[in-house]
Amino acid sequence: MEFFRIKKDIPFMKYAFILNVISVLVFVAAVFFLVTRGLHLSVEFTGGTVLEVHYSEPADIASVRQTVSRLGYGDDILIQTFGSANDVMIRLPLRQGVTSQEQSDLTIEALRQVTPDVILRKVEFIGPQVGNELVHKGLLALGLVVAGVIIYLAFRFEWKFGVAGILANLHDVVIILGFFAFFQWEFSLSVLAAVLAVLGYSVNETVVIFDRVREAFRRYRKLNTAEVINHAITSTMSRTIITHGSTEAVVLCMFFLGGPTLHYFALALTIGILFGIYSSVFVAAALVMWFGVKREDFIKDGKGKHDPHDPNAGAVV
Repeated sequence: MEFFRIKKDIPFMKYAFILNVISVLVFVAAVFFLVTRGLHLSVEFTGGTVLEVHYSEPADIASVRQTVSRLGYGDDILIQTFGSANDVMIRLPLRQGVTSQEQSDLTIEALRQVTPDVILRKVEFIGPQVGNELVHKGLLALGLVVAGVIIYLAFRFEWKFGVAGILANLHDVVIILGFFAFFQWEFSLSVLAAVLAVLGYSVNETVVIFDRVREAFRRYRKLNTAEVINHAITSTMSRTIITHGSTEAVVLCMFFLGGPTLHYFALALTIGILFGIYSSVFVAAALVMWFGVKREDFIKDGKGKHDPHDPNAGAVV
């Protein structure tokens, strides 16, 4: 399915150097903010108190947030409904010199001053040890995904494609984390899930372009490497618009209509989708070109002979 077909190839690689210089600058800035500011980790990672309260009528989340914020927590709280509009989950960060029981008592007392019939259903304490374990497991999951992508691309194409693909994907991940560090948006388990999703989503776009590059190398013998890559990217433009446009439409619905629970999850996905398109076109493809990929990488075997399994090996276009 195509919305349109571009007959003349767009010279993407003509601007590859300038755009990759910009990418490097943005990447360095993201690393700088990660080092200097760090991530604003949520209660799942830092530890804290989780309260589940029940209202006789649908809860006013804005009013609940305002009431709890007056206790001195500011924006370092997560309040959301779960199960039904009458049930609310409140996550409070750790406070020095205050026990979990004291936190829950103060919070429920403040809520009952506004709504006397509110019922405290459950109180849980998340220790910092649990938070540290989640951080380590999250980093392990990220590392395994990265290793899997490298192995997949190396077997599917060639090592040059594997290295280019993973550098482009890490570019996306670091920039997402850089945004969260710069603006100090809350980094929660749902955001970590979004980052892992972006890795898989971005590599899918990269694989599509790499497939077209391999196909073009085998088909068009008179084109040089830059022209082959330009043709491959141009031929996927319609598919890119359909795929990413429909995906972003769903993500924007979550962003605007999903409430606080899905806000940062959708935000991370939005940043990842936008930079995923950019990195697949201008980072991954450009790196493959600079790594010296050539037609012989696909149409010859280890002895320099044409691959007998390649139907286009002897064709002249």
